[in-house]
Amino acid sequence: MRLLRNSDHRRMPWKNGGGETVEVIVHPEGAGLADFGWRVSMATVASDGPFSVFPGIDRTLAVLSGDGMELSIEGLGERLLTPQSPPLAFPADAPTTARLAGGPITDLNVMTRRGAFRHTLVRHVVEDAKALPASPGKRLLLALDPLGVSTADGLIGLQPLDALVLDGCETADVVPAGDRAAFHLVEITPA
Repeated sequence: MRLLRNSDHRRMPWKNGGGETVEVIVHPEGAGLADFGWRVSMATVASDGPFSVFPGIDRTLAVLSGDGMELSIEGLGERLLTPQSPPLAFPADAPTTARLAGGPITDLNVMTRRGAFRHTLVRHVVEDAKALPASPGKRLLLALDPLGVSTADGLIGLQPLDALVLDGCETADVVPAGDRAAFHLVEITPA
């Protein structure tokens, strides 16, 4: 298990120079944009424009905050993403342009190298404890609200945008700090 506090996430420029990315985690550790196996990051999109193209990469995107954005994805057409909509999976090598629906947004971006890894990204809202069973790969829980994660090692408190990485054999229970809590769960498995 590995705790990744929001304040410790690595800040770096976008591949196309159009903004800043907050890298939550990359595999292997220290990998760059050309040689990662998988990567989880967040970005603030402050203006309309093209997405960076990543050859051989599959991507899933979720909007964390803001009014949303409309994506124009070659081969898939127009897709509107808001904080309430489910995450959208698409090839990161398909030319993609974003148009903001009403001001800047922050997104969550999960990318895996096609043929080497696969991933899923699901948003959960819990009012009671939610069990996270063992999984064949790695899981990353990104808190959207204050919450606790109960593990064999004890209770770990997470604030918004903190992340917890669990190995496949580890089980945990997610417990809201208040009446309810939202989080994104990323699962990454070998292809």
